[in-house]
Amino acid sequence: MSMLPETKLDVLLAHHASLENQLQSQVGADTYVKLMRELAELTPLIELVKSYRQVRAELADIDALIADPSTDAEMRAMADAEHEALQGQEADLAQQIRVALLPKDAMDDRNVMLEIRAGTGGDEASLFAGDLFRMYEKFAGLQGWSVEVVSASEGTMGGYKEIIAEVKGRGAFAKLKFESGVHRVQRVPDTETQGRIHTSAATVAVLPEVEEVDVDIKPDDLRIETMRAQGAGGQHVNKTESAIRITHIPTGLQVMMQDSRSQHKNRASAMNILRSRIYDAEQQRIDSVRSAERKEKVGSGDRSERIRTYNFPQGRVTDHRINLTLYKLPQVIAGEALGELIDALTTEHQAAQLAAQGNAA
Repeated sequence: MSMLPETKLDVLLAHHASLENQLQSQVGADTYVKLMRELAELTPLIELVKSYRQVRAELADIDALIADPSTDAEMRAMADAEHEALQGQEADLAQQIRVALLPKDAMDDRNVMLEIRAGTGGDEASLFAGDLFRMYEKFAGLQGWSVEVVSASEGTMGGYKEIIAEVKGRGAFAKLKFESGVHRVQRVPDTETQGRIHTSAATVAVLPEVEEVDVDIKPDDLRIETMRAQGAGGQHVNKTESAIRITHIPTGLQVMMQDSRSQHKNRASAMNILRSRIYDAEQQRIDSVRSAERKEKVGSGDRSERIRTYNFPQGRVTDHRINLTLYKLPQVIAGEALGELIDALTTEHQAAQLAAQGNAA
């Protein structure tokens, strides 16, 4: 494993001290909030660096004690034991620092546009899409995030043919970004009289919520159509042209929104989703180029990639990208154990990044 960049650590320590000093001076409210946010993000790394250097100093003292010919045998034996323990701490802290120094996705702290669509399997696929949405909704609640449904098309037997929701919370994209792909379920549907296991699927897309400054969309590239809302929806349906469809001509991406009675709100929601899809499409294109050069175990997040199987008869969940199986399906579906899968995927991704850095060094 490569040595830590000590000069960079010195710079980070100095910057942290500078932030603390700036907070002691008279600064405006906006500047204060910005400094506090940066300090909060940097402090965990600084604490690791200080602990690491403290351990290194202790190791140097013990090395000197062991090297001293006047040290008696009993003291030397105690020093040897402590030296081994400190070396373990040093290696652990160094690894944590390497991970903390990895370049972060610029979108990691963003909110998420979560899109779930029923795939193969008819009504059972719609029911499974509903199960997935509730899983993410419960997981979000455990993180202290909020979930707001933007658009939903319900299945005939329950669940959803399609549901789009906004997940709001710090670090939502960082946690959920590896959930994109095809999720497969194997279980006996309630409508199955012969007890046969059916296989169904649903597609999950996790897109970072993109701001206008992140994506350059020219007004001339948009075709905007208004129409009357269709389907169930109360007395306002077919009375006003509140539904809206926006097409991004260069990419062919299209979003239709009719859930609100307000055309203005439908338009805002549609543009929000469209920005996220345009950004995601560009990232998919970039990732496909990169993946031709290096293949990460976590996968590219390709929508067509089967990433996970939920096997109800065996009570297991298997993530195919990292060959991880958990025999706690009820807890995963309840959102409680989903974090174990997410943490494992994140760790695997970090390991791939570290390996790539090592190869490039």
